[in-house]
Amino acid sequence: MGRKYIDCRDYPSEKNCTVALSADNEDELLEAAVQHAVAVHQHQDSPELRTQLKSLFKEGAPPA
Repeated sequence: MGRKYIDCRDYPSEKNCTVALSADNEDELLEAAVQHAVAVHQHQDSPELRTQLKSLFKEGAPPA
């Protein structure tokens, strides 16, 4: 599996978040994304959140 990422800049929010997360392991990326979504965006950790976040993962590295 190659590197994957998720980038908050792709999903504008009230916080104007500019965080991008990437990892070589999808499980590691999911855990980091869930922690970020809960701590910063006040989402509740749930199976639905995890499924939604995982569907937003992209191949490669986030643009600078």
